[in-house]
Amino acid sequence: MPEDINRDRPDIFYCKFRTPNSIEFIKRPPMKKLSLFTLSLLFLFSCEERKKVLPSEGVWVAELEVMDNEILPFNFKLMKSTAERFSMEIYNAEEVILVDELKINGDSIMIRTPVFEGYLAGTFSENKIEGKFIKESLDRIVPFTATFGKAERFRVKNKATANVSGIWEAEFNGGTDDAYMAKGIFAQVGSKVTGTFRTTTGDYRYLDGVMDGDSLKISAFDGAHAFLFTAQVLDSTMNGIFYSGNHSKEPFTAKRNDNFELPSEDSLTFLKEGYNKFAFSFHDASGNIVSLDDDRFKSKVVLVQIMGTWCPNCLDETKFFVNYLTKNPNEDLEVVALAFEYAKTPEGAFKSIERLKDRIGVKYPILLAQYGTSDKDKAQGKLPMLNHVLSYPTTIFIDKKGEVRKIHTGFNGPATGEKYIEFQTEFDEFLKQLLSE
Repeated sequence: MPEDINRDRPDIFYCKFRTPNSIEFIKRPPMKKLSLFTLSLLFLFSCEERKKVLPSEGVWVAELEVMDNEILPFNFKLMKSTAERFSMEIYNAEEVILVDELKINGDSIMIRTPVFEGYLAGTFSENKIEGKFIKESLDRIVPFTATFGKAERFRVKNKATANVSGIWEAEFNGGTDDAYMAKGIFAQVGSKVTGTFRTTTGDYRYLDGVMDGDSLKISAFDGAHAFLFTAQVLDSTMNGIFYSGNHSKEPFTAKRNDNFELPSEDSLTFLKEGYNKFAFSFHDASGNIVSLDDDRFKSKVVLVQIMGTWCPNCLDETKFFVNYLTKNPNEDLEVVALAFEYAKTPEGAFKSIERLKDRIGVKYPILLAQYGTSDKDKAQGKLPMLNHVLSYPTTIFIDKKGEVRKIHTGFNGPATGEKYIEFQTEFDEFLKQLLSE
């Protein structure tokens, strides 16, 4: 508000704010008599400091505009920690993502989720936010609105006529060169549906949604990816579409199959004929070249993690490694990550790497293997001894003699339930075997 109101009116009071809570009235002589009513109006409309509008605390639902006029919803809760400082929780089924990077400036708000580059930016009132989900390095923008006080993720209009609980054998992009298989794992109570799709490269996060009549709708948002699956379910089959933001969609079909299993994650990636060693040579953030020939790796078990800071499955694996190393420290074990980043510059890529290390507490080195793209064919060109880079992440187990003992493709995280528990047991047993040799 201007310091001086009515300076061009020498016959009335004018006021100025000395502090946010202090108003000083100044009288200009000579002064005509004013009625009490007029003075009251002057005080109310000229000297009253406006109350600052902030978004309401509590539960909201955000709705992203994807393709085919479909809406991808997710739930979140805003919490005020100080007068104008907020934190946020994003909910996907059992997953709770704590967000502590929220900036408010006037009626503008920016929300940055942990680790990932993507952010939400928009303008707000007490009960509404309008803006965009932005991933700058990929030039992707998804419009969204958020509404306060709505707890339901999807609106249910009809009683569920199908129950999707159980195991589903699914094929995405069937009949094309891009076809791939997936395993659907779902649980349904009433109209509420939770679960995920597992693929050979990882899982599609904690999916949360409903069965509305014979229509399945499930979604997930974690700041890196925005996933929406819609399908019509009839008897033991489903036909649907998978939307990733507003830039990609894939048709899929699925059928019930309690015995369906994907190929072993340890059989998909291997050393090509003519190679008997795995090797790399990439820079760290300080400009130092790091390779497996360095003294720190000699005569030790080494895990090489092929990953990207933009990748949710890589984040799950990184959290697992950090937790495992904390609980099981061993001088004969080293972990090193090779980052394939889509940031457009090396500086931007290393900024993302440092953000990941700081937020998750990564102590092992993360080297920049590639920037400007996460293309898997180009990644494989940086590691020519591999038959392909099929997935981010991919983990290479190297024994104390420098020999590759196993290559694990993808990562099935906490959203996969029993599969994740099974992985933890197998990982621990195999690593202990290598360390004991």
